[in-house]
Amino acid sequence: MSDYDRIARAITFIAGRVHAQPSLNEVAAHLHMSPFHFQRLFCRWAGVTPKKFLQVLTVERAKQLLDASTPLLEVADALGLSSGSRLYDHFVQLEAATPGEFKTGGAGLTIDYAVHDTPFGGAFIAATDRGICALAFLDDPDFTVHRTALSGQWPRALLRENRRRTGALIESMFAVDPKPDRPLSLHVSGTNFQISVWRALLRIPPGKVASYAQVAGAIGRPESARAVGRANGANPVAFLIPCHRVIQQSGHLGGYHWGETRKQAIHAWESARYEEARP
Repeated sequence: MSDYDRIARAITFIAGRVHAQPSLNEVAAHLHMSPFHFQRLFCRWAGVTPKKFLQVLTVERAKQLLDASTPLLEVADALGLSSGSRLYDHFVQLEAATPGEFKTGGAGLTIDYAVHDTPFGGAFIAATDRGICALAFLDDPDFTVHRTALSGQWPRALLRENRRRTGALIESMFAVDPKPDRPLSLHVSGTNFQISVWRALLRIPPGKVASYAQVAGAIGRPESARAVGRANGANPVAFLIPCHRVIQQSGHLGGYHWGETRKQAIHAWESARYEEARP
């Protein structure tokens, strides 16, 4: 069992007993670990203690974040498929695939892919020379379905396994201190509406959340909260396009393409680290 598998079991246990505030001993016993070893594992993974983690994994705290959140930045750039935009804190740059690339099925593109371990389990990652085009968390070691989907989207591109290049990208993604002078680039394909939603998501800082309605308002489509939810579900790049930062107005985290437990893990991992870093 990987560290993330143990953490996921702990999160499921904790999330189901938030109001009871389970003790360190109770969570450790559920995992058949000593309290000492569980606390050490948890701190290594989350960067904070289980007690601190529990404090950020509550509906009440999520409601406070929603109430205190500042409006998302208005999407000022054009929504043309070929337009690029340097976004949140210059850590991520999103560039949409051009209509020509889509029409030709990626002819002339080389796409590197591989599977790597991350703090949230195994992940399938793929990238063109212009940026990351796919990232999906795995619940099964078999990544065939993701490679097949990539091939279906870009049938004329050259797909090759390249762990060295993709490993460097994964390392940058989960760096504790991202370098703003070396932004990660995304090269994604989507409708104009989807691209506008994904750009809005990139404006939500780590440790913050927004509701579907807030995102809809930020892109000038206040009546489109449901469509925003569908665009969230179609997000091709997990974690970097932070659909996990969009939650229900009630404060509940809501669904997630890569599993509710993983969304809880990512949300609380980011929130705990953000809170820990604040002065």
